[in-house]
Amino acid sequence: MDSTLTLLGVNLVVVLGFMTGAWLLSLILRDASIADVFWGLGFVLVVWVTFFLADGYLLRKVLLTVLVSLWGLRLAVHIGWRKRGKEEDRRYQAWRTRHGKAFWWVSLFTVFGVQGLLLWVISLGVQAGQVAPEPARLGGLDAAGTLVWLVGFVFEVVGDLQLARFKADPENRGHVMDRGLWAYTRHPNYFGESLMWWGIFLIVLSTPHSLWTVISPITITFLLLRVSGVTLLEKSIEETRPAYRAYKENTSAFLPWFPKKKSS
Repeated sequence: MDSTLTLLGVNLVVVLGFMTGAWLLSLILRDASIADVFWGLGFVLVVWVTFFLADGYLLRKVLLTVLVSLWGLRLAVHIGWRKRGKEEDRRYQAWRTRHGKAFWWVSLFTVFGVQGLLLWVISLGVQAGQVAPEPARLGGLDAAGTLVWLVGFVFEVVGDLQLARFKADPENRGHVMDRGLWAYTRHPNYFGESLMWWGIFLIVLSTPHSLWTVISPITITFLLLRVSGVTLLEKSIEETRPAYRAYKENTSAFLPWFPKKKSS
């Protein structure tokens, strides 16, 4: 494709169309929280559309496409599996109650539309990285970015598995998960997700004039820390589990670090 701006525009239309389809499905299911499942799949769609339309260096296109596809598909499967058989998430239920009969169309903009735009912004780096024809080789930044991505992937996958195993044990009901990676950060899965996008940024940074794509990891890190991740989740946990406050005082919120010694 001749124009980068044209490609970005095509992907914006594709993303908004994709999320509109997800919205229509949510109306049938009466469950707006399926947006969380479609979130990861949207990135997979963008990266593959870009792969076929962009004329950049092939090996870097393959690398970026594989990394984003692995992340997006795993996340969608994980959230979908966790959601199976459950009703609409409490967050969306609260919005549905607040807006009443108008929620069916309000959700198109406030849930699916907003997520679509954020998805597109976060994926700008991946799009730009696949467009760039130079350098026509993989170098040190590509290797460093891939390594950072792998560390993040391990944190997210292992963190999710450890938490799922903890929740599956009835004896842990009402208790706080503070084992494994969760002993070093209260949100190893969120940290891992952020780290993966910083890794992708390093890969894209190996191409000319790409510093501006830092908007991608900054955006998703901000969302995870201040919007839909740490802040929102911890507010709901503290309301139901008083023991979480002690865990919060002793454990790093995001960046992994050694836990503080518990006072006797």
